[in-house]
Amino acid sequence: MPEWKSLITRITGLMKRYPGLIAAGGFISGIASFILVDRQEGLATWIAVVMLLSWLWLMVESSAMVLFTKVFKRQIPSGLLRYGTQMIHQESLFFVLPFFFITTTWNSAQAVFTGLLGAAGLISIIDPLYYKWLAPRRWLFMALHTLTLFAALLTALPIIVHLTTAQSYKLSLGIAMLLSFPSLISAFPVTSWRRGAGVVAAILVIGGAGWLLRSWVPPATLWLTEVAVSTDFDNKNRTPGDSVTQVSASQVRNSGLYAYTSINAPRGLDERIYHVWRHNGKEVDRIALDIHGGRKEGYRAWTHKRNFPADAVGNWQVRVLTEDGQMIGVLRFEVTGTDQPAVTRPSGRLIRLKPGGDTNDSGTEEAAPQRSEPDAKAPEVKEPEASKPDVQPEDAAPAPEKP
Repeated sequence: MPEWKSLITRITGLMKRYPGLIAAGGFISGIASFILVDRQEGLATWIAVVMLLSWLWLMVESSAMVLFTKVFKRQIPSGLLRYGTQMIHQESLFFVLPFFFITTTWNSAQAVFTGLLGAAGLISIIDPLYYKWLAPRRWLFMALHTLTLFAALLTALPIIVHLTTAQSYKLSLGIAMLLSFPSLISAFPVTSWRRGAGVVAAILVIGGAGWLLRSWVPPATLWLTEVAVSTDFDNKNRTPGDSVTQVSASQVRNSGLYAYTSINAPRGLDERIYHVWRHNGKEVDRIALDIHGGRKEGYRAWTHKRNFPADAVGNWQVRVLTEDGQMIGVLRFEVTGTDQPAVTRPSGRLIRLKPGGDTNDSGTEEAAPQRSEPDAKAPEVKEPEASKPDVQPEDAAPAPEKP
């Protein structure tokens, strides 16, 4: 027993002496897991599993310590437990941050959520903030605890069990609500039915806010790798023409526009996304596209919109959304009333997005049937009606143009 206690004391002393090593380890494992997922390596799944198991430990920590004391008649030093909890927070936050950093649309409300995760990561590695400011405020400590678990689940579930982004969000939010109940009970003891009703109401408010603000949360495992809005498309090579920033109304009414997106997703993940075309802030079309994960360059999908309104002049967007409305990125362009040639971007045909870069570009859309493009032969897809825009799958036979 003395040797065992001496070992624990030495471990605790090392953790106190080199707290930065824990944070560095969390950061390195986070970057490594992101790279492994990007390369479709199975090891990333194990990293995600370890993260979730560590959270399971935190959930049963108090009960396990009571049982340990009864069985072994010894207590684990409280300092070691505190550092263990801090280490799990650090590992989890630095595991998810690379994913959210690259999937965040920075000029949108998603920057708020990712900023909160970044702030939580800083707090977890600064001991005076973590122990003297956060830990004594139990409700605030549990808020960080729940936020970190929520983000970890959003990242891990699509990797481990290939749940869609929509399924992962619902499940993660439900678990966060469930775990917030004991946290609120410990912070605000229920001494009357009114306090009990208040705790339940607080949980429902947390869940409702999480659902209503879901567009603020980046889809952790989906991101755009290439985008373009173009007047031309090469069906043989499945590449768009030059990406435009301005185009005339007469041109879009005559030949329409192609919105092209290449979306990176983990191997094994099948996801339905939408191209939502908006004109001067108002939605005019929503086109569904089914994508499949595993392609390093991203799953290519495009829509061809031809039925532009008579008054098409103004600012257009093509928002790329998940089924639950989380935003993957935005394409932007302007339709002018002049007959000047289309103004293209200096970077050429495709806008290749760098990690952490702004995923907002150009785009437009109207309600239409859909097609997406895999790298293998695509199944037959029913042709859109003449009044609808075309949506075409990768490697499928070119769709005949409609008048």
